[in-house]
Parts: sequence; C-alpha cells; structure tokens
Amino acid sequence: MKETRTTTHLIGGFAGGLASAVALQPLDLLKTRVQQTKGTTIWQAVVQAGSVKELWRGTLPSAIRTSVGSALYLSSLNVMRTALARRKHEPSNTSAGGDISNSSNLPKLSMHENLATGALARGLVGYITMPITVLKVRYESTLYNYKSLAEAARSIASQEGVRGFFRGFGPTCLRDAPYSGLYVLLYEQMKQAMPSLLPKSFIGRDVDGSFTTSTSTIVNSSSAMLSASLATTITAPFDTIKTRMQLEPARFKTFFSTLVAITSHEHPLKLFSGLSMRLSRKAMSAGIAWGIYEELVKYFM
Repeated sequence: MKETRTTTHLIGGFAGGLASAVALQPLDLLKTRVQQTKGTTIWQAVVQAGSVKELWRGTLPSAIRTSVGSALYLSSLNVMRTALARRKHEPSNTSAGGDISNSSNLPKLSMHENLATGALARGLVGYITMPITVLKVRYESTLYNYKSLAEAARSIASQEGVRGFFRGFGPTCLRDAPYSGLYVLLYEQMKQAMPSLLPKSFIGRDVDGSFTTSTSTIVNSSSAMLSASLATTITAPFDTIKTRMQLEPARFKTFFSTLVAITSHEHPLKLFSGLSMRLSRKAMSAGIAWGIYEELVKYFM
C-alpha cells in the first residue's frame, strides 16, 4: 500500500481542525471566561455573553490557530512516525499483521514511540502558533476590550513587546506536550480495542473484508473522544495556569507562582476550573478532527 504524501496530512489536518474550531468555539469562549475570574460559573458566563453571536467571539483566531496548528501537527507527527516505522523496516501505512479490517492507515508504532512523537510534535507546533493563542485568549476575555485582532496585536506589542506574544508558553507546553503524547498513545490502543467493544450491528465490511467508511469513522471518532477525555483530565491544571498567565501577566508571572497563588489563595480544585467545557470541547474536537483526518488520508491513498 503506497504511503500518503505530506500534503495529504496537511489538508486532512486543516479540514478537521477548521471544522472542529468553528463548531465548538462557544465552549472555548465559556472556558476562558470561567477561568479568568474566581467564582464565575458557566451560567454567569453565558449570561455575560449577552447574545448567541457573542459566543462565537474569537472564532477567527481560534479557527486559524486550530486549522493551521492541526495541519502542522498532524503532518509533522506523520513524518516522525513514518521515519520511525521505516527504521524498523515495517510498513508505515498498513496495520500490524496486514489486518485489512483495521480502521486506520496511519503508522503503527510502540506505545513509548507514540508517546514521544505525539509530545514532540505538539511542543514544536505549539511554539509556532503561540502568538495566535495569546491573541485568541485575550480577545475572548472580558478583561480586555479589544475591538479587533489588529488592536489586540498592537496593544500587546506596545506594552509587552515580542515576549508578550509567547506569554504562558511554559504551562502551555507542559499541558499540550503531555496531552498530545498521552492522546496518541491512548488513541492507537483504543483503535485496536474499539471494534471488539462495539455492538456487532455497528461493524460493517466491504467486499474485500475491510471496514466500511462508516464503521471506520465510528471506531476512529469514538477512540478519539475517549482518549481526549482521559488526556484532558490529566493535564487540566496546566490549562488553568496558562490562561491566568496570559490574561493577567502582571499578577501571574511564572508557572510556580501562579500554581501557589491558585492553590493557597483560592482552592486546589480551581486548577480544574473550566474542565467540563474543555472536556466537552476536546472530546468532540478530537472526534470531529481525527474522524475527518483519518478518512481523508485513506481517500487520497
């Protein structure tokens, strides 16, 4: 089976990331607003939005960050994983043992290789897209009254310099790299186990015995949602710390000082603030993005 080109992974990642970003932006906005102030509830954040349209505030930077970031991440991840598969002299786009019923055509690696490549790819892409992330968080927040992204960029540049566009990269990397490593590891394991967990009525096969598109999509999307949920819960504290550092840089200057301030002056559980929305968004985002990505990769092979 021939290998897919890098452009295929770029297109698949971009399409999946764009679709999930636009569809799930309200959850991202509400998460930011719940995390920004002590005691804010989801309902208060919804009321504060004032209108349905306001729930999609920040969609442009979110869509740019997620689509471009997803494209870069999935293509770089595939390059790393394909290179490792080649070194082991294993086919990079076929399932172990040549099982045609497999739902995926991505490289098959060991658990520690999936963990390492997922973390490395996310850390690299996270640094590249960090300025967009900072703009997105500031624009979504009610702590800043930016009327446009250009105004937000000018304000950050004039008041904080270039460094301001990378504010919170430490906790972001500590959140995203472990998250991505855990996600890829869990996702690959889930894809192998999921067919046996689904009702037999959900399993459809083509004439050659391989999974149908609908079956593959169910297996891949379900695996993605479960894996994202577990990885998101484990790395949730880093997300809260990252948001605080980006929104109030004068008060929260370092990772450890922010951690101490939240746990001592508020409550340790505040580190999981916004988890329900991030959990919902991450799970659904992974299901949408990876479901689309996997099928596009197979389609263009």
